[in-house]
Amino acid sequence: MIRYSLKCKAGHGFDSWFQNAEAFSALQSAGQVACPICGTTSVEKSLMAPAVRPSRKAEARAMRADAPALTEPQSELEAAIAALRRQIEENSDYVGMNFATEARRMHLGEVPERPIHGEARLEEARKLIEEGVPVAPLPFLPARKVN
Repeated sequence: MIRYSLKCKAGHGFDSWFQNAEAFSALQSAGQVACPICGTTSVEKSLMAPAVRPSRKAEARAMRADAPALTEPQSELEAAIAALRRQIEENSDYVGMNFATEARRMHLGEVPERPIHGEARLEEARKLIEEGVPVAPLPFLPARKVN
């Protein structure tokens, strides 16, 4: 595995792991390497320094001083997704893996309509859409699946 520092044409910098240099080249030429902030596939490698491991004491000091607060959003996009998540969780019922069944029952009028969110396999979601059930994917995982 190799980690590359990447930069998109809009100037956003990010890191990503690849199996090897050839894998990066193949994915990049296929347009499958995208900026996580703006989504553009115009991405190139940035200048990188070799990874030289400092002493354990120096590494521990650097980690304490430079470590971002992992509980805080690191970008406007992360903050917006966190706000969306809070709003959805506060104003709808989590139905878990029963989402497709519950959404279909509401659509058919078998149970009263209410805002719900949950999980569905891709084939279940596709069938709901084909049946005309109004559903949309969410840009986050359920709380139980997040580290």
